[in-house]
Amino acid sequence: MEIQDIKQRFGIIGNSPLLNRAINIANQVAPTDISVLITGESGSGKEVFSHIIHQMSPRKHGPFIAVNCGAIPEGTIDSELFGHEKGAYTGAVGERKGYFETVNGGTIFLDEIAEMPLGTQARLLRVLESGQFIRVGASKVEKTNVRVIAATNVDVYDAVKAGKFREDLYYRLNTVPLRIPPLRDRKEDIYLLFRKFTSDFTDKYRTPPIHLDEGAKEVLVNYSWPGNVRQLKNMAEQLAVLERDRTITAQTLLTYIPHEAGSRNLPMRLESQPKDDFSERDILYKVLFDMKRDMVELKKLVANIIEHGGVATGYGDQSQVINQLYRDIELPGSADAQFTLQQPVNNSSVNSNINHNNDNYHITHEAEEVEESLSLIEKESDLIRKALKKHKGKRKLAANELGISERTLYRKIKELNL
Repeated sequence: MEIQDIKQRFGIIGNSPLLNRAINIANQVAPTDISVLITGESGSGKEVFSHIIHQMSPRKHGPFIAVNCGAIPEGTIDSELFGHEKGAYTGAVGERKGYFETVNGGTIFLDEIAEMPLGTQARLLRVLESGQFIRVGASKVEKTNVRVIAATNVDVYDAVKAGKFREDLYYRLNTVPLRIPPLRDRKEDIYLLFRKFTSDFTDKYRTPPIHLDEGAKEVLVNYSWPGNVRQLKNMAEQLAVLERDRTITAQTLLTYIPHEAGSRNLPMRLESQPKDDFSERDILYKVLFDMKRDMVELKKLVANIIEHGGVATGYGDQSQVINQLYRDIELPGSADAQFTLQQPVNNSSVNSNINHNNDNYHITHEAEEVEESLSLIEKESDLIRKALKKHKGKRKLAANELGISERTLYRKIKELNL
């Protein structure tokens, strides 16, 4: 069957290459009895693909059942899947057939397979390999002919490495892996799906049609949709029911996006936004590296003056240049420091901190040593004050200057009582 025919039959909307590839794999594997492991994020439509595989297989006239392994308590999942005998455990007042027995000749879809307990995994492996199982509390071996399709929204191989999933079962289920792409990887399909959902819901609730302006379309397409198709469908239903203005703007659409989704989900371009919040240690490293760079520049300038006999028009100008640079880098203890350039009275007796053989000048550094505070909190507080002063209290610009997020800056201001 052609891909477009499959889409029409099962109500699949979209033309994404990733979606078409997934449908093509399902179409190819359906006529066989091979076990299939469907992977994909929650809400991406994994169960739809299990129906495609079943309905296009020789078992299409047999029973189909979907079981959410994560929703069944660990103490009863063996009974649910394989059945039990009367008196097998407290509350077992009669014998019961399990899903593998009742679905004989059909297909069983095990959703959230990674949530299945290890003991149940061993029983499932036996069914996959030999078609045999034993009811809970029984000793008689039963036979079944069931095709298993499993699905999960987690990385099963990581669960194998963590010892939470049997490796032999993983390779037995993963004969044909089928990955369903998340909605954010199908941007060309998002608006098509939205139009279909809003059309269905406006017909259902007998409300006027919904239209998006250009800004709203951009928001819709650029949002990351962590809940995938399910989340998009829920939003379309809310808009169809709640909005009186049937032309939806970007601002209106943003009110339906959960705030707890986080900044990574916001439908906007973040070109210069800091990636992560900086810790106090990161700020300290930044300060130390800046100080080291400024010290290197200062040394180069002083060496250039000594080597070439000046950088400006006279000793006074050179003193001003050095003093200005010294004030700009704000080294510890520099508040009362002063550089001066002097001509010696006698070249043979030069009292200077820096002396260059036969040069007819020398540099002296008269400074009062001040004990420096080594408190990180004080340094951090001082940096934040200077950044705020530099940008006239504009916190966003100050945060960019410090290399931290605006949220972190707000928190620091509150913590340090600035």
